[in-house]
Amino acid sequence: METPRTLTEAIRRYSDPGTCLRDVAEMRWPNGPVCPRCDATGKNIAFMPTRGLWRCKGCKKQFSVKVGTIFEDSPIGLDKWLTGMWLVNNCKNGISSYELAKDIDVTQRTAWFMLHRLRLVMQTRSFSRPLGGEVEADETFIGGKARNMHAKERERKIRGRGPEGKAVVAAVLERHGEVRAHVIPSRKKKDIQKVVTDHVAPGSELFSDALKSYDGLEDTYTHQVIDHAEAYVNGNIHTNGLENFWSLLKRGIHGTYISVEPFHLFRYVDEQAFRFNHRSGSDGDRFKTALGNIVGRRLTYDEVRGKARAAL
Repeated sequence: METPRTLTEAIRRYSDPGTCLRDVAEMRWPNGPVCPRCDATGKNIAFMPTRGLWRCKGCKKQFSVKVGTIFEDSPIGLDKWLTGMWLVNNCKNGISSYELAKDIDVTQRTAWFMLHRLRLVMQTRSFSRPLGGEVEADETFIGGKARNMHAKERERKIRGRGPEGKAVVAAVLERHGEVRAHVIPSRKKKDIQKVVTDHVAPGSELFSDALKSYDGLEDTYTHQVIDHAEAYVNGNIHTNGLENFWSLLKRGIHGTYISVEPFHLFRYVDEQAFRFNHRSGSDGDRFKTALGNIVGRRLTYDEVRGKARAAL
């Protein structure tokens, strides 16, 4: 598969439906098509070029390259899906549903649903190793200002959340490495320390602010604290790496998406974490990585709207 290097190359390459089909098929089935129903391969699979489908000689069923991927059951062509994937992977501050709708000529509602499906591709389901070495831990609040809300809206949002009704996001960052961020119920010790212990190897150097919720981690880590009431940097002790990540996250949420419901917040956090963790690669590298994650990730419209159990 030839990976586009720029947006211009991506648009030019994926204007051809045949190229879209070949690229997705090659990424999904590097050793040739596999029947999703009976796992038949090789000579048992026949391609029907006039329909863009494959036919299994074993179970006598037809299937498309979309089956079992985020594209399944979508009437939107792969040309628009792949262009949308390129944009959301490589726009530093994200892309709104209104802008995507205009760029690929679909309705805003369709673009909104497409973006949520594409964010699922950017979600890391499992991690190959714990973070180690020098690791920063921090948390932040995400949400609108309560004074700008209607009284009933303010009451609804404040219930069960952080100061002024904001959601809490906690993260750990391996310096010069990757970040792992999660929406958590509160800033209580059990919630914050779970993020640390789940992702950071024992014995690592851990840097945090003076929040009391981090107390006790010195039993497992070499824990050093910077009190932001006094300074933001003390030699090697700081959380400036995570401050940079928070800046990027909030710039996207407040500047691009404007309003994000708490129910969907984890999707936007995953989106920004994906771009941050692949920041050293090229636009083409990020696109190829995302395209390699399309299989086994389904997200229905009912799940996005909260009417069914969403894929986490």
